[in-house]
Amino acid sequence: MAVDFPKRVVHGGTGKRHLEKTRKKVLDFSASVNPFPPQFAWHCNPSLLASYPDDSYYELKERIGATFHRKPEEICVGNGSIELIRVFCQVVLRGDKHFFCESPTFGEYALSARLAGAVPVDNPVQADVSFICNPNNPTGILLDRKELLQKLSAMKLHEGMLFCDEAFIGLSDPRESLADISDPHLFVLHSLTKSFSVPGIRFGFGFGPPGLIEQIEISRPPWSVNAFAEAFAMEALVHMQDLEASREKIQKERDWLSQEITARGLRCHPSLVNYILVECNRDVTRLCECLAERSILVRDCTSFGLPTCIRVAVRTHDENIRLMETLAACLP
Repeated sequence: MAVDFPKRVVHGGTGKRHLEKTRKKVLDFSASVNPFPPQFAWHCNPSLLASYPDDSYYELKERIGATFHRKPEEICVGNGSIELIRVFCQVVLRGDKHFFCESPTFGEYALSARLAGAVPVDNPVQADVSFICNPNNPTGILLDRKELLQKLSAMKLHEGMLFCDEAFIGLSDPRESLADISDPHLFVLHSLTKSFSVPGIRFGFGFGPPGLIEQIEISRPPWSVNAFAEAFAMEALVHMQDLEASREKIQKERDWLSQEITARGLRCHPSLVNYILVECNRDVTRLCECLAERSILVRDCTSFGLPTCIRVAVRTHDENIRLMETLAACLP
């Protein structure tokens, strides 16, 4: 019997896979993490590994709440933001439900919604859940708070919910965040991965109404935040203000990188975050292969429905120079 089961979503951040296959070190511009993360000392006492984590994550939620001005009962945690997307959809979109995603955007929303049995619609007014990525991946577009609140009001008119993924907002403009807003029709997702450049930690957290948060916490696997991730998060949350310096450096490098890419005849979409969507006006498969052969990885945006675009992360200046030199060698 044929089953319409969705395929995996394609992601960037394939540097480790490339290293394991080729034994060659690469510069991974396909992973959009902070090139200038805050520096601080942290450690996980090895004795913590002898015990299960506290599955209520009481102290961790207290610290998140103090940082974002939310109550612990409005906070859920998980093994990366992806786990929380999955669990949210299993809780909210079970049964005969509908969802809306703008395009192009992060593919995990649609995949998680479909795995829960929900059906996509073309208009958010028809949706039980409308997913927004802010700043958007892969375009780098940042919607302002006023516009997001208008979208929330529109969803409330038909008892729908706005899901706002702010994984990159710490590297863009936190003033546009909705994390401080308590509303029964709003769920806001955050992550430490991008801001602190720790994709290996796997830690995400979200904000929502207490009833929904309780259901998410029950539905996620027990102890899904391990002791190392919890220890890092506890320290990183004290250093959120340090991201201001990261944002300033990223803006400077992003402006330089955009100018250099444009000078080579390609078009950069305006971005307010630590990556740039680049229109190459050609199928980018061969370009990506050429760069990879020279140990530079970029994000082929074909999986976003943009076969003539690549997404490049903003990295340090020396690394960005190397990207431009290699890109020049691969362009006709």
